[in-house]
This record gives sequence, C-alpha cells and structure tokens, in this order.
Amino acid sequence: MFIARRRCPSLLVALVAALFAGACYSVPGTGRSQFRVVPLGTEMSLGAQAYDETLAESKPVTTGADAQMVARVGERIAAAAKRLYPDPSVEFDWQIVLLNEPQTVNAWCLPGGKMAVYTGLLPITQDEASLAVVVGHEVAHAVARHGGERMSQDMVFSAVLTGTSMSLGDMAPAEKDQIMQALSGAGELGVMLPFSRAHETEADELGLFLAADAGYDPQAAIGLWQRMAAASKGQAPPEFLSTHPSDATRIEKLQALMPHAMEYYQRAKAAGR
Repeated sequence: MFIARRRCPSLLVALVAALFAGACYSVPGTGRSQFRVVPLGTEMSLGAQAYDETLAESKPVTTGADAQMVARVGERIAAAAKRLYPDPSVEFDWQIVLLNEPQTVNAWCLPGGKMAVYTGLLPITQDEASLAVVVGHEVAHAVARHGGERMSQDMVFSAVLTGTSMSLGDMAPAEKDQIMQALSGAGELGVMLPFSRAHETEADELGLFLAADAGYDPQAAIGLWQRMAAASKGQAPPEFLSTHPSDATRIEKLQALMPHAMEYYQRAKAAGR
C-alpha cells in the first residue's frame, strides 16, 4: 500500500503532462498559448443554462431607449466578433438583454454568446461607445474561451493538490494540513490570480478591437476606465491580490493599444459601419 501511494503522484504527473500535450491551443487575435480540455459544446451548454437561470430570476428591460441601445451594441459587437474571430464566434447563439438592477454595475458574456448589461452600469458608461467597450470586453472573454480555460486550470490544479495529498499520506495530520494550505495559497496567488489578470488584459485588448471594428470610437475606453476608477473610490484590492489589473495599469495598456485600435476604427468608418 505504501508503495502504491508513492507511485500515484508520478502517474498523475504523467497524465497531466499528456493532457497538456494534447490540449494546447492559441487564443484568436493574440496567439497566446492556452490549455483547454473542456469542449466548446460543454462551455456553450453551461452558458445557456446559466443564462436561462439568470433570466428566470431577473427583470429584463425590453422597451425604451436604453434597451434599444443595448440591443444595437450587442448586435454590432457580435457581428464584429464573427468578422475578426470567426472561430469560435460563428458557432455562438448570440443574445443580449438589459437587466433592471440599478445597484449592479456589471455586464457579462457567457460562453456561447449570451450577454447581459445591468442598468446600474449605464450611469458610468454614459454613452454608446463606452458601453460598446464594456460589451466588447465581455464578449472577448467568450471569444477567447477564458471560461473553458479557467475550468481546465481548476481541474489540473485540483488534480495536483490531490496527488500531493496522497504523497503525504504517512505525514502527521497537522503538518500535512499546513503543507496543503501553503500549497493552495501559493497556487492561488502564483498561478490562478495571474492567469485571471492575463484573461482580463487579453479581454481589454480584444474587446477594444471589437468595439473599434463595430464602428465605435475606441478612445472612449480611456474615459470609461477613469470613471470606473472614480466609482470604485479606491476600494479595489492590491493588484497582486486581485483578479483584475489595477485601473492605472489597465489605462496604460489601453493607451498603448490605441493606435492599432484606431486602425480598426478607421477601416470600420470607411466600410460604413
């Protein structure tokens, strides 16, 4: 039994290595290497289920100028996604809804193209171009399949922790617990959070280009994130403890991307978008 327990982690490492070898992809638009073992169909099914559950518990706004604006932005961003990143965007069942929650400053796009904007976001976006930047950012998460990547990372991280726990089977319980807690904390700060920040930065880049290709001035992104920073009132956690880059870091990177985004915007205007 002792020998079997000791061999399990090695076998687990070999299995994880095999998974990595067969599940490496490139993110459309950035070329970043991405590890994914979750099929697109599974992501889309989970997204559709979550969308239906949300609508059952929320109050959609279906009439009025705000609902029309949200529908227009969603349609144009979805069309841009299919132009720029057809794989996987052409497979998505694109939908967008405005949800009547004035206290919620949020928007999201689930795997498969199901989108929502909360009414609490509109006082901060203030105009259609800024809203398009937010929707573009959220759509970029789905286009880059960040949800499937994160699920895959969680699966591997859990497997590694399980294998480590098995390898410590003969250790005193208190000492074993300390080691496992340390590994879990180190994994969260050293692996999972940086990956999340990488996702956010990537979504900023792809989302900026989506908004520009849809015919919205990408320069609206700078004022948008400045307003977002003001709305947070300095309550954001330190960047190394956050799943999002700091507002200052985000704005700096967006400014660096702006010349390229403006090229998308000028082409969109020339095409009459």
